[in-house]
Order: sequence, then C-alpha cells, then structure tokens
Amino acid sequence: MRAAWIVLSVALAGCASSGTQVELKGRRFTVEVADDHEERVQGLMYRESMPAGHGMLFVFEDDAPQAFWMKNTYIPLDILYFDGERRFVSAHYRVPTCKYGGDNCPSYPSDGDARYVLELNAGIGAELGLAPGDPIVLPEGLNGRR
Repeated sequence: MRAAWIVLSVALAGCASSGTQVELKGRRFTVEVADDHEERVQGLMYRESMPAGHGMLFVFEDDAPQAFWMKNTYIPLDILYFDGERRFVSAHYRVPTCKYGGDNCPSYPSDGDARYVLELNAGIGAELGLAPGDPIVLPEGLNGRR
C-alpha cells in the first residue's frame, strides 16, 4: 500500500503546474498551467474526466490568433480566449470530443489575438455569460514568457 501511495504522489507531482487559481466572473477555478510547447501540445488529451471547478490554462508568449482542436480529447469543453490584458476575446462553447478523427478534427479559432486560453468542462463558460472585455484574474507572474 505504501508503494502505491509513493507512485501516486510522484505521478501527481509530474503533471503540468496544478493548483493555480484563476477567477472569472466571481468564480474560482483550479487550473493546470500549460506554459511550454510540450504541455500545450498535450493539453487535456486522453483524459476521461475533469473535476468540477477545474480546467487548464494555456499561456503563450505573445498575443496572436490562437486555434485549438480536440484531437484525442475525450471531455467536451468550453474554450475561452483572453488577450494579454487578460480581457475576454471570444469562446467556443460545448466543443464536442474528437476521439477518432485523427488529424481531421475541426479547429476552433479565436476571434482575435489571445495570449491565454482557458479550457473548462462544457457548459461552464456559457453559464458565466461572458461578454467581450470581461477580465480574468490570474495569479501574479502568469504574464506569458517574453
């Protein structure tokens, strides 16, 4: 039993930065931060579920048009785009999974330049009623790399 606990502890420590809190429209979400190329490519692929109140925050170096796809993603998601000033740009809500589409999975682009992309369980983003310019509160030091 002790060996299993050690293995689990090591596995959890190896995940993308987790435990970071972001706030959106007065609601807090615990997010994993994907702020390097490998973490952004992996994203939420192959996961069977994500706890309520959790998500993944993708951090890019600069504001630029972003586009995400759901290749090998088994969880329907809301994809929310924010610019370098941490303002809401656009979203795709209730994006379906794409387990078997391979490289034929559709792309979901931002409607403008974005530096931060927040993925939440499907339905949460729409429930928040976001409007262009709404702010996301991020922890200090999460400004994207330059």
